[in-house]
Amino acid sequence: MASLYAYKCIESLPTTISQLQHLTHLLLDESEILKEFFQSIAKLSSLSMLELCGCKSIESLPTMIGQLQHLTHLHLQRRENLKELPQSIGNLSSLSMLYLYFCMSIESLPTTIGQLQHLIELRLVCCENLKELPQSIGNLFFLSMLNLFYCDSIESLPITIGHLQHLTELQWARCENLKELPQSIANIFPLSMLELSSCNSMESL
Repeated sequence: MASLYAYKCIESLPTTISQLQHLTHLLLDESEILKEFFQSIAKLSSLSMLELCGCKSIESLPTMIGQLQHLTHLHLQRRENLKELPQSIGNLSSLSMLYLYFCMSIESLPTTIGQLQHLIELRLVCCENLKELPQSIGNLFFLSMLNLFYCDSIESLPITIGHLQHLTELQWARCENLKELPQSIANIFPLSMLELSSCNSMESL
């Protein structure tokens, strides 16, 4: 395993970093070098974990991120200006964990998220402007954990959530405008944990 951690004190990375064919873990924390580095990120063919924290100047991820065929963990944190995820994210055929923390400008998720056939965990925390989850989420056959915390703009779940036949954990906390759960939730037979806490607009179950 090879790891690289770049923090805000680092002003640049060498262009030859794209030659690190055995690099598996990459963490960029409060880094301003991210934009230029992304030009060659697709060449990191062994990358399995990508964590981007801060990097406030970046509003979108490059489409070439979809070429990381060995990526299993994608963690985006404190990306206040990130407005969207590229449609190419659906090409991450090995992705098993997708975490969005404090991505406050994101309003929607790409419909191609439903193509992530190996996604096991989806965690959305403090995505305050996220208005809805796409209907394609019902295609995430192996999804076992869905967590949403402080996602105040979401009012309901898509009816297709009832298609998630491996979902065991569904947690909603501090989602102030969540009003209802779809009837289809009764079709999720493996569900063993359902948490609804501080969802003050909930009208019925």
